[in-house]
Amino acid sequence: MNASDRRGRTSGLSLGAMGLCLAALAAPSVVLAADPAFPITGDQRATAAQVAQAGVALSELAPNAPESHTVQRGDTLWAISKLFLTSPWRWPQLWGMNMAQIRNPHLIYPGQVLVLDKSSGRAVLRVGQQGDAAVPPSNTVKLSPRVRSELLFNGAIASIPLHLIGPFLNEAVVFENNDLDRAPRIVATQEGRVMVSRGETAYVRGDLGGARDFRLFRQPLPLVDPDTKQVLGFEATYVGTAEYVREGGMLPAAEGKVALAVPSTFTVSSTRLEAGVGDRLSPVPQRDLTAYGPHAPANPVSGRIIRVYGEALLAGKDQIVALNRGTRDGLERGHVLALWRAGAPATDTTSTPRVGMQLPDERHGLLFVFRTFERVSYALILSVNDPVSAGDRFTQP
Repeated sequence: MNASDRRGRTSGLSLGAMGLCLAALAAPSVVLAADPAFPITGDQRATAAQVAQAGVALSELAPNAPESHTVQRGDTLWAISKLFLTSPWRWPQLWGMNMAQIRNPHLIYPGQVLVLDKSSGRAVLRVGQQGDAAVPPSNTVKLSPRVRSELLFNGAIASIPLHLIGPFLNEAVVFENNDLDRAPRIVATQEGRVMVSRGETAYVRGDLGGARDFRLFRQPLPLVDPDTKQVLGFEATYVGTAEYVREGGMLPAAEGKVALAVPSTFTVSSTRLEAGVGDRLSPVPQRDLTAYGPHAPANPVSGRIIRVYGEALLAGKDQIVALNRGTRDGLERGHVLALWRAGAPATDTTSTPRVGMQLPDERHGLLFVFRTFERVSYALILSVNDPVSAGDRFTQP
């Protein structure tokens, strides 16, 4: 496990569903399901059930798969999968190997030992018990209240380091048909200032819809499909957040006078950029605590990168890119995709006459989809050999 897989992780491990409560960072309000369901499709459950009965072929194991692994604080599900499987996105195999012991996807904790059993000629992964040769004398770590408070959901930790994508769960937002044009807007600022920062007052007009906590956005940029040139949505520049203080209204008109509008009062609660007149407000969404994890798309998928998130033209490992495929194309959170480098034109100088050639595309990295919209998705670059740019191609792994 390399150092980059150990950064910024929390303390529990969900091997079962490769649980990823990424969106737990998305907003202050929480919606909890009383009995969280496995975040898997029927086909994935069937695959896991089949694997649970017979294990997986030894050829499916990583070349250096350990006989056992003691779960460490800071482990991620992606890293654990890479330890045992040649294709880390094939998580149903790993989940299926644990069906007998891990029916709930949130039962693996730091200090527990995962034992790889190959005695039947096939591989079965199980949680080690006291007395197993591979299990040290003490295989359970009691979590202190401080540590437990860092866990996202019933002890589950992320499939990938959350610090890499946490900010983007609120910031990377795609609006359909430039909906921000009709959103509430800042119409004035404290003492007539050009810009306001955290803790300062802004005045807002527009339909608040009963919401009290808002994100601030500016200057939506069209996301254009590299192939069709169709506008797939509008990515707004994230400014910060604002909290409702006091409702506005209308001042009664005096005789012979025109009624005056009184804007609602807001306090700017956080900023990535200074807020100003014209910035638009969008309600902070509820947290989505659905667990999900790395898996390959069930059906063939291909597309292109629209743009690198932010101001950069090129991206590398641990950066965010926008994709020209969304939920309508079958993409879902947790999908792992392969990145391809376009083959360059070349000339065969060994032949007479010389022959023009087109070199084939080469696979050179992996993406992890963590946020989806109807026609656009955002993905984290898990690994890459060369810089990534708009127009680069992706497919199923």
